[in-house]
Amino acid sequence: MNKVIEKQRETKVLQSCDVLVAGGGIAGISAALAAARENANVLLIEKQCVLGGLATLGLITIYLPLCDGAGRQVSFGISEELLRLSIKHGAEDRYPKAWLEGGTQEERTKERFEVQYNPIFFALEVEQLLLRTGVKILYDTSICETVEENGSISHVIVENKSGRYAIGVKSVVDCTGDADICKFSGAKTQLFAQKNILANWYYYIENGKVALEMLGAADIPEEYKEEGKGPKPLVDKRFTGIDGVEKSEMIMLGHSEMLKRILKKRNNNPSHTPVNMPTIAQLRMTRRINGVYTLSDKEKHKRFSDSIGMISDWRKPGPVYEIPFSTLYGKEVKNLITAGRCISVNDSMWDISRVIPACAVTGQAAGIAASMTDDFSNCDISSLQKKLVDNGVVLHEADI
Repeated sequence: MNKVIEKQRETKVLQSCDVLVAGGGIAGISAALAAARENANVLLIEKQCVLGGLATLGLITIYLPLCDGAGRQVSFGISEELLRLSIKHGAEDRYPKAWLEGGTQEERTKERFEVQYNPIFFALEVEQLLLRTGVKILYDTSICETVEENGSISHVIVENKSGRYAIGVKSVVDCTGDADICKFSGAKTQLFAQKNILANWYYYIENGKVALEMLGAADIPEEYKEEGKGPKPLVDKRFTGIDGVEKSEMIMLGHSEMLKRILKKRNNNPSHTPVNMPTIAQLRMTRRINGVYTLSDKEKHKRFSDSIGMISDWRKPGPVYEIPFSTLYGKEVKNLITAGRCISVNDSMWDISRVIPACAVTGQAAGIAASMTDDFSNCDISSLQKKLVDNGVVLHEADI
């Protein structure tokens, strides 16, 4: 037999909320925070036991730029708030003195508004921030299924130590990084065609100093690769990130490569000792929604009437992108919106929009929108934009 019939069961509804945020990475943190500040009843569901996703558990601890590389800040609001929170107890590296200590325009042009931070401090501080704001957090919980009625999600099915049960919802923000809620609920999705190469960053101590070893990296989009250029993969295989067996293989290969690197470095310096390793797979791009609008990397400096904020290109100075609200939701499920790595962009833009500042920008907009409506196709864009501006967001490049 290649399939079995499970027993029919009755699933109890044990909780309800106005806004359910799926995923506690940077996008989910931002969405939950923004919705709660609008007085919504917010439930944040995270399958791990620590917030932050790749930014903490994944040890990708570089808060990439809030500026365009030409001395202009482009990402504001919660995006800047979380950067400052991440170094509340001190920066590890890349401290942006020109931006945080009143530097001149010339100094800001030479130094990007980015920082390397400690993941443990960041995770602990951001949890306290959410709790103070009234967000309810459900850890160690997997979302298994959704229930749809009249084109909307009515309930989300979860499993944790309490068992399997349903949560009633008014609106849902998919910040899973893999567009899992989109997939469960029947929204159209798209896979990342290029797939992911292996990476396994870790922390080590050597000669009494703690440092980050960047073992492997994100790949460059194929259309931007020059002959012979691009990161050299640790292994030949690439990974979609949405298959359980494949993902397990990726994690084990990452562990193997990490051990090789550690032993090699110890041969040169016996004091080299690992002190922290990633507890989630370091996948960058997997699956996203096919939204009402799909943003292209060619649309730099383009004005969108429904912009919800701006991001820069972390890889090079110059480009600025306004993010249209219509990239955050699709046509199939009325009360479902996305943020972070799940928004609707082409593959090359995905590499730009997947990073921390962009996740915070889109998360903030999605969270406020989710507090306003349960039908995103009829969201009052003017009211949403006013709320964003009132919370410090700059919407258009011409307004910088």
